[in-house]
Amino acid sequence: MKVHIFTGPTLSAEDGLRELDAIYRPPAAQGDVYRAALEEPAVIGIIDGYFEHVPSVAHKEVLWAMSRGIHVFGAASLGALRAAELSQFGMEGVGDIYGAYVRGELTDDDEVAIAHGLAAEGYRSMSEAMVNIRETLRRAAERGVIGEASREALIRIAKDLFYADRCYPAILAGGRERGVPEAELSALRGALPELRVDVKRRDALSMLRLIRERLAGGLARKEVRYPFQHTDAWASITRRVLGGTAPLPGG
Repeated sequence: MKVHIFTGPTLSAEDGLRELDAIYRPPAAQGDVYRAALEEPAVIGIIDGYFEHVPSVAHKEVLWAMSRGIHVFGAASLGALRAAELSQFGMEGVGDIYGAYVRGELTDDDEVAIAHGLAAEGYRSMSEAMVNIRETLRRAAERGVIGEASREALIRIAKDLFYADRCYPAILAGGRERGVPEAELSALRGALPELRVDVKRRDALSMLRLIRERLAGGLARKEVRYPFQHTDAWASITRRVLGGTAPLPGG
């Protein structure tokens, strides 16, 4: 069965292939899920997608894909966001980040957003995701590297930074400016190589493993309970993707 996975800075295609045989595509922008669905895969998995400089994956793309019998999974980054928003329609979310959005513990897009390089650079991460910072600082406090007050202060400092500027040197510098004890900052700096947690990568791998298990168990066509509604906005997306031709009928 054909599977399409959208990923980039969270998980490389090479690492993904070690878990799941699939077609690995770049981070998804608006229209990309629709393009993938036109190839009629059994599964589409969304990990990474664009947030800021280009239009993001439209909810209607996911709804259309599922109405055509395609299972759509999401995790880690944009995939977790869309899955939380569309879970009631049948999109399947995987992992801790997805769960936190569903429970309302996370609400902001910037929790998973990062700056990253181009495809030629392997989508190299240039900042740290807020969800990873939260978990890393939680682990640091749990192990006694920093106190609870310092953890909370450093989280506030990180959250106040623009997502593209979030990195541990900036967070530690902010901690010094705001009076976090120097001994704790020094201990954290030394322990970071061991303490750092990549929740996004962990969730992405969990999604690939779940898809692999579902495929191995036999995966019937996706069934949904909603009628897909054609709208002017949907027609605009399909016209752009198809180069001006009429949109395909919905399922």
